[in-house]
Amino acid sequence: MTEPSLKIVAVAGTGVIGRGWIQVFSRAGCKTRVYDPDINMANAALNWVEKDLKLDEADGFIKTDEIKSRLALISVHTDLEEALDGAEYIQENGPEQLEIKQSIFTQIDQISNPSAIIASSASGLDINLIAAGLQGVSRCILAHPFNPPHVIPAVEVLPTVKTSPEVIERATVFLKSVGQMPLLMNFHVDGFLGNRIQAAVVREAIHLVERGVAGVEAVDAVISQGLGLRWALFGNFGVNNTNADGGIREYYKKFGSAYKESMNDLDSTAPSFDPEMIDRIAAGVEAMEDGTSVAELSRWRDRLIRKIRRLKKDDPHP
Repeated sequence: MTEPSLKIVAVAGTGVIGRGWIQVFSRAGCKTRVYDPDINMANAALNWVEKDLKLDEADGFIKTDEIKSRLALISVHTDLEEALDGAEYIQENGPEQLEIKQSIFTQIDQISNPSAIIASSASGLDINLIAAGLQGVSRCILAHPFNPPHVIPAVEVLPTVKTSPEVIERATVFLKSVGQMPLLMNFHVDGFLGNRIQAAVVREAIHLVERGVAGVEAVDAVISQGLGLRWALFGNFGVNNTNADGGIREYYKKFGSAYKESMNDLDSTAPSFDPEMIDRIAAGVEAMEDGTSVAELSRWRDRLIRKIRRLKKDDPHP
């Protein structure tokens, strides 16, 4: 990994996403100031990081001395001004409520160094609304990670309409330098990129189960043992490009009409997400996982994703 282009960062908010960002920044060698007004939340996040690093060691991803060096870069603060002192990049991870994020951004804008980049992990809110009216709106961006951010590198980046090009450049360079993959968006849409695509797949998966076409396990296996194996290497367009000897032009000309028929047959209404539907899907998942805890499954997920990423690095895209 390259040296981080910015050396001092602040992580404001220590929930699931915040603690992942702590891992990202400390792993890259950044001095990582962790802020949360609730000291218990902050300490719980730090304890989680330490436990997760020990699991990484057990899985062979890091050495013991790396744990010590990473933890030495992390400091916990309940005073925002103290946490932001000298920070060059600030990652906000507050609750997904517009008023709360606006309040946090207002405080950060007033307290932080005027040259610091202020980024939000918001998963659906428009950064233009979060940063509206701020004196420092030109230094604000959305940097929405995929969970967990220290395992999955993609980060959706959306500037405000007033964000300076220099800030966009510095932010994307920085995210790359800490091992992430910034995906620059041109304007806000609900769900951004990933959640829109994910929502379309989830909607159809639920519809197939509710319609009785197949059970939960078969629908999931289509992804884990079929489509997902290719998606770990290519996106939709990349997969389509390799599905015909003549590439994507030949593929769409040959199968475009079949896709149109399937697309027209897709259910256009969202699932109800009522208790009965949730119980039905949950029962299928619980039977499929056969008593394995969510924590065990999450750790297995993280371990396998890292191994897949290592394989891709060792045998790179041509």
